[in-house]
Amino acid sequence: MSLHAPEFFAELCLPFPDSTVVGNTYYATPVAGAPLRLRIDFSRTIHADTYGGLRLAVVHPDRGEIDAVALDFVDHGTFHRRDEARNTLVNSKHYGTFATYRRPGKPPWEGAVTTGLRDAIEHYAAVWFPGVWDESAPPRTQGRTAHRTPAPAVARSGGRAR
Repeated sequence: MSLHAPEFFAELCLPFPDSTVVGNTYYATPVAGAPLRLRIDFSRTIHADTYGGLRLAVVHPDRGEIDAVALDFVDHGTFHRRDEARNTLVNSKHYGTFATYRRPGKPPWEGAVTTGLRDAIEHYAAVWFPGVWDESAPPRTQGRTAHRTPAPAVARSGGRAR
């Protein structure tokens, strides 16, 4: 069954204009004209047709894979809400993963919160492609933000607290 990879990578909102999804793999050229490429695959678990994260790799056309890192869904809270709502046991094969079987009309990764993954991809890309994320990233929408208000000064007395 299809992983609906193009939709998954679209949900990540990666800022690389020169990118494409082939099969279940995302490819990007973060720096135009540079030889280094970014490849992102789904990483499998020991269970058939079950995925537990993403594998990012920096690839050179002549030298092959130069560096790689695995980003587990569990470590980035991708399915925390879904698993908590479903009371999925932490030690089960379903915790923090998704399988290719799914409910009709829904992607297999339904319930994913991709913010943590996106942030991790941003940090990784900043190492190999410095400044590119900042240049090409779409501006994050400005919502209401909490302003820090200084705490009131605590009056101290010379007496002992009771």
